[in-house]
Amino acid sequence: MNRRHFLRSTVGAAVAAAMPSGAAALQHSLTTVSSSIVGRSADGQEITLEKAALEELEGALRGKLFLAGSDGYDASRRVLNPGIDKYPALVVQPSGATDVSTAVTFAMERSLLVAVKCGGHSFSGRSTCNGGMQIDLSMMRGARIDRAGKRAFVEGGSLLGDLDHESMAQGLVTTAGTVSHTGVGGLSLGGGFGRLARKYGLTLDNIKSVDIVSADGVLRRASAEENPDLYWGVRGGGGNFGVVTSFEFGLHEMDRTVIAGDVVFPTDRARDVFRFYADYSREAPDELSLDLIMSAPPAGNPGAVIMHAVYSGDHANAESVLAPIKKLGEPLANTIGPVDYVALQRSWDNSDPRHGGDYLKSGFVADIDDAQIDAIVDGFEADPERATTFFYQQSGGAINRVAEDATAFANRNAINSPAVIVAWNSGADPEPHIGYIRSYWSTIEKFTDGFYTNVGDYETQARVNKNYRGNYQRLVEIKDRYDPGNLFRLNANVRPSAAGG
Repeated sequence: MNRRHFLRSTVGAAVAAAMPSGAAALQHSLTTVSSSIVGRSADGQEITLEKAALEELEGALRGKLFLAGSDGYDASRRVLNPGIDKYPALVVQPSGATDVSTAVTFAMERSLLVAVKCGGHSFSGRSTCNGGMQIDLSMMRGARIDRAGKRAFVEGGSLLGDLDHESMAQGLVTTAGTVSHTGVGGLSLGGGFGRLARKYGLTLDNIKSVDIVSADGVLRRASAEENPDLYWGVRGGGGNFGVVTSFEFGLHEMDRTVIAGDVVFPTDRARDVFRFYADYSREAPDELSLDLIMSAPPAGNPGAVIMHAVYSGDHANAESVLAPIKKLGEPLANTIGPVDYVALQRSWDNSDPRHGGDYLKSGFVADIDDAQIDAIVDGFEADPERATTFFYQQSGGAINRVAEDATAFANRNAINSPAVIVAWNSGADPEPHIGYIRSYWSTIEKFTDGFYTNVGDYETQARVNKNYRGNYQRLVEIKDRYDPGNLFRLNANVRPSAAGG
């Protein structure tokens, strides 16, 4: 450790010791570094992280450093899906942008594998890693609303519920997913579908600026006026270019009460419901979000087919907009009515399949025809040992009216995103369930064009590159500028030229 860092650490320790215990804890939480540890580089090689270097890192942070065995390590490394159980060599919990810069610089200088965790929702587990550094943003949460300017300023580790709670209290809103404990960072940078996306665009379409720490450890602001190439790239390029420490979102006036609910039919009506949905969803106004879910819980439950409707337009028009649903006849249940939007945004929190083991496949479709419906209905199988779900998340509307090259998000032609999910109890053998869902998806995939990077499993690099469509080469150029060593690779990776992108 050099003299400057030694003095800074010593003075910091003396100041902390003079503080009341609570204040000292707020300033810093010490982890005892007892020895050097073995980590893993980005290319999979073992590297030694020297005790002195770890002590220097710990002393430079205002936030927390966790090593294996220290209090807080296990809680921090975990992600939502308990089927993903990885062990980073170290976890940094930054308290702000300076800590993020410190962590990124430490990792970059050692070519250390890096994972960034916001809400921990990554289906494929890319917000954690084995042997590398996990940057856990959970201490960086909060949203501030500028009512007059219709702006939200949101810390990089915030959850969607933080944004909805603060903005809706001011009569303002922006598109923000469907599960309130989703991380703002992962959702926004990869796309951001949700109950208002057809009306207001994707979450990323509402980003006005970001503060981001790139691979060189420099904190930059990216907007239409400042670093516009980076601003373009982060809106659809995911975490490829750095760690976003704060977001600025544009907000929209909206009534807090929406007309929403579920219309439920038995699974033996599936084909009729799907065909109705194909026509009805295509003609729906932007103010109507309509998702279709076919689900079979475990334990032999016969399941159901559910249309989840959310109408955020003028309440006086809701009845006529939703009237066509009556053509399907009497449902098992119909819960559509006035609902508090913030409560609606929390309503799926406990049903998220990642609370158990899960596996997902998804894509985009530009149409829904009879052959596609037949493949979906015929291949769907209930099983007493697993929960099986097919769903369409509606796209279209304002999403489609943005040009493919206006942001890095290129899948603007989609009208729907089909997905299949299988979930099993923790401790069960996952292979039979994963095998089934892969086989099932293979009958549906031929109807798709591209996939949503926020939930994809990125099977091959060629598939990832193709998914960025005409935006791919521009993304490589931005990657070359801001992350030429591919430090940020645990994502739908844009490989820099030096790595044979």
